[in-house]
Amino acid sequence: MSTFSGLGTALSSLIAQRQALDVAGQNIANANTVGYTRQRATLAALPSATVPSMFSTYDGSGQGTRVSSIDRLADAFLDASVRTQTSGASYLAARAEAYTTLETNVGEPATTGLANQLSSFWGAWDDVAKTADKGAAKAVLLEGAAAVVDRIGTLYTAAQTQWTHARTTTVALVDQVNTAAASIADLNGRIQQITNSGGTAHELADQRDLLVTSMSGLVGASVSVRPDGQVDVLVGGNYLVSGNRPSALAVTGAASFAQATGDAGAPGQPVTVVWADHPTRAAGLDGGRVAGLLSVLAPTDAKGTGGILTEAAARYDALATTIAEKVNTLHSGAVTVSGAPGGDFFAFTAGRPAALGLTVAVTDPSGVAVGAPGRGALDGSIGDAISRLGTAADGPDAAWSTTVVELGVRTASAASRAKVAESARSTAVGQQLAQASVDTDEETVNMLASQRAYEGAARVLTAIDEMLDTLINRTGLVGR
Repeated sequence: MSTFSGLGTALSSLIAQRQALDVAGQNIANANTVGYTRQRATLAALPSATVPSMFSTYDGSGQGTRVSSIDRLADAFLDASVRTQTSGASYLAARAEAYTTLETNVGEPATTGLANQLSSFWGAWDDVAKTADKGAAKAVLLEGAAAVVDRIGTLYTAAQTQWTHARTTTVALVDQVNTAAASIADLNGRIQQITNSGGTAHELADQRDLLVTSMSGLVGASVSVRPDGQVDVLVGGNYLVSGNRPSALAVTGAASFAQATGDAGAPGQPVTVVWADHPTRAAGLDGGRVAGLLSVLAPTDAKGTGGILTEAAARYDALATTIAEKVNTLHSGAVTVSGAPGGDFFAFTAGRPAALGLTVAVTDPSGVAVGAPGRGALDGSIGDAISRLGTAADGPDAAWSTTVVELGVRTASAASRAKVAESARSTAVGQQLAQASVDTDEETVNMLASQRAYEGAARVLTAIDEMLDTLINRTGLVGR
């Protein structure tokens, strides 16, 4: 090797160490960038010449160093774990939020809750039974009945509103998924072009991974990595993104709460996410927030384990029907103070759900009947029997208490499961960050190491320059 080869060796070190410094600087610059994965310049020694020149002296040393690659220090297993945990946590969080909102709307126990209004309603019957000739007590009874009717209707309307909001949210989230799928396909194409040209596209890969994790939280997406650096995104085992080609999802099924509950006599329709190009094929979501919302929007089933909101509506309908049937059965057999038959106390509006169609049929206090036929105008035995419905084992209050307790248990269970899943997700994210995030202390050490190596290479370059200067400019001058 010639003397001049030392210049090339030193120069290779200057170039390589400068590139390593650039990578460390890039890491530090993005220390607070969300989704950024730290990078590392990997150095490799250049081998010595295999065939020494005839006129050079071969000393067996190499020809310097080079940056063999700039590696993105991500861990595929940790990334997959984060996506899996995010999918499950998002699904459970959607259900827990729905239960919490429903429980808040029920508002039990509270002075304005249905249980308290039912208690006042039954107490009003007892007051009328004791003072059958008092119009004021009957007027209070009618007001209490109207309050019960309004409260049941309000509960049903709240469930209906929550269902509509959940469906609107589902449509919006699916739109987000389609937008993210298109962005991932675009990034795949750009990453492939850069990689094929010999460059690195680590920053684009970071953006893509953020989108993939977001999609996992929405629809439980999984990822398959291609040898060329592109990724395929799968939902329910089918390709949502295949290379640089995206597909799209759409929301079909029940468009209103009435269709979901089957109020018109038909069975309830589910809300379904399908492939936009094949509307008859369900996407088969098995995780993510959208799947959680679909379970919330589901129709009722024979076991009472259907959609959270439709099952709640069915309970409200059943409660309204029970109150009306039990009160009407007794009231229709009673007589008023004037001896007229009582008839139905409650009625239903045709074509509407029981909870919304329940009305007070008696509008005049004189039409309230609490006496048994033939027992005199002041008899209140039937009114007393109606008041005891509040404490009956199969009465409306017992049914409502069961509903409230079951809702509380399910809400607590859903919240607990969501909390555990979120803890697991946080742990997975923490492990991912420990591997991929930038440690400024570590980068500072790396920068110092590269700086010292750069300074050493520069000193070698200076030494060789001085040697060559002596050899070229001063050789043969001795004795002149």
